[in-house]
Amino acid sequence: MTTTNTAQTEHPLRFALVGCGRIAVRHSELLSSGAIPGATLVGVCDIVESKAEALGEKVSVPWFTDMHEMADAVQPDVFVVLTESGNHATHVIELARHRKHIVVEKPMALRLSDADAMIRACDEVGVRLFVVKQNRFNVPVAKAREALEAGRFGKLVMGTVRVRWCRPQAYYDQDSWRGTWELDGGVLTNQASHHVDLLEWMMGDVEKVYAMSRTALVDIEAEDTAVVSLQFSNGALGVIEATTATRPRDLEGSLSILGEGGSVEIGGFAVNEMKTWNFVDAQEGDDTVLDEYSVNPPDVYGFGHRAYYEHIVDAITNDTPHLVDGLEGRRSLELISAIYESIETGREVSLRFSPSKCRLGVPRG
Repeated sequence: MTTTNTAQTEHPLRFALVGCGRIAVRHSELLSSGAIPGATLVGVCDIVESKAEALGEKVSVPWFTDMHEMADAVQPDVFVVLTESGNHATHVIELARHRKHIVVEKPMALRLSDADAMIRACDEVGVRLFVVKQNRFNVPVAKAREALEAGRFGKLVMGTVRVRWCRPQAYYDQDSWRGTWELDGGVLTNQASHHVDLLEWMMGDVEKVYAMSRTALVDIEAEDTAVVSLQFSNGALGVIEATTATRPRDLEGSLSILGEGGSVEIGGFAVNEMKTWNFVDAQEGDDTVLDEYSVNPPDVYGFGHRAYYEHIVDAITNDTPHLVDGLEGRRSLELISAIYESIETGREVSLRFSPSKCRLGVPRG
């Protein structure tokens, strides 16, 4: 739980957005509205002038087409990198020279070598790198994590995530980079990356994976549908089911954890609704969890971004540890890379590996 002190209120952290695409609307609304105590938005930037101008005018902050000019003009405390996934590394590394903390949207990069370079660039100048994994802050997810840390699941048996969302061709046609290997990837890298992170966060390190994918209903380079089987280092098994080919609308974004001591299922379309909370050894309050730990967000983004930004403000202002740093962001990227390696080779892939066939971040040609 974060707290707001007088210093946060009197001297809020100054945030500046780099990239004014679809997700920037969410970030800018939170940071410019006063919804995040101790945070304020001071500028936005995009190389496409019309996008920068539109967002800047919408939230009443200066807008720019060059991120370094913005840095000099508005003097932010924190950059928020919201550009194409394949460009995250370049932008984070360039921005690190300003010696300001950096928030980067998921996935932090498309190649493990780029993730390593980002971590190194920030470490060398002594700034923090935050990777956006807002679903860790969802109310039911936090409750499940609390039970896990308390040992209530006992021996873990199986973990499952399901992403059944709708992204029609019109979504991919909005920008030429969407669905490309070089700058985006498919459903596993983009829409399901939060869920992959949740699964690994709950179940522990992955030992090996086997995966299959298809591009079922849209015209893109990468996949819109995939299934993955996993074996975790603790012996538990896992399943990832991910698709953006659900029609006609989003259906589900869920997480299930099964252990010898109990079972938890979090459903809804944004991992937002506690559906099952059953433990062998019941505790006081268990009978009210289903009602108390469910929320109804307006969209698949959920409410986690607000809690995530509150966490960032607390970590920077009070010099406390943060939940998803560069190394933690790299962890889920390595798993996704291994999944793609399995898809390309048709073989089971062990983790702690160097990609050779994974197409993420590789230019066409």
